Amino acid sequence: MRLAVLTCLVALGALCAPQASAGTRVLVQTRTYDIAGNSGAALIEAMDRKGPKHGFMTHAIAQTAYTADWELGVMPDKGSCRLKQANGTLNLFYTFPRAASATPALKKRWTRFFAGVRAHEETHGRIAREMMRVTERSITGLKVADDPYCYKTRREARRRIQAAYAEYEAKQNAFDAREHRDGGHVEHLVAALIKP
Repeated sequence: MRLAVLTCLVALGALCAPQASAGTRVLVQTRTYDIAGNSGAALIEAMDRKGPKHGFMTHAIAQTAYTADWELGVMPDKGSCRLKQANGTLNLFYTFPRAASATPALKKRWTRFFAGVRAHEETHGRIAREMMRVTERSITGLKVADDPYCYKTRREARRRIQAAYAEYEAKQNAFDAREHRDGGHVEHLVAALIKP
């Protein structure tokens, strides 16, 4: 499960900087919520009650949320404008359940379940990281002719950022659809945890 927010900060950098620079950084925060139960079914019920919100009335087992922020520096160049700086920050927020102590058999099933949940959420994170790399490549070196005030350049950079975001949101949704379908990976993880 994943939530996403995209923001684009456009900043005029120092106009005299001689060369372009680009870079992205990833900041990761992991949160947990505590659950307890004497069976796999009890743990699932606890996650249904205490997990991160998914929609109005439901809760997810785990969640990946992210924000993507871009700081863009532009520079007029003989009547044209070029992007001289594109610094992106991806803030990833993972939320996972943390189970209290259990019997050895339940603990073994929980460990397998949690590994699958973590892998699912980390795939969302990988897709978000890929979005940042693709976005950076799409705007690096951007130059627009007949744009002395850099309005067109900033608008084109934002358009490219939003296009990459839309493409990768579609990938995030397709991944969730595969994982959460009937008979999908998430259903198998839950069934293996519940099964004694």
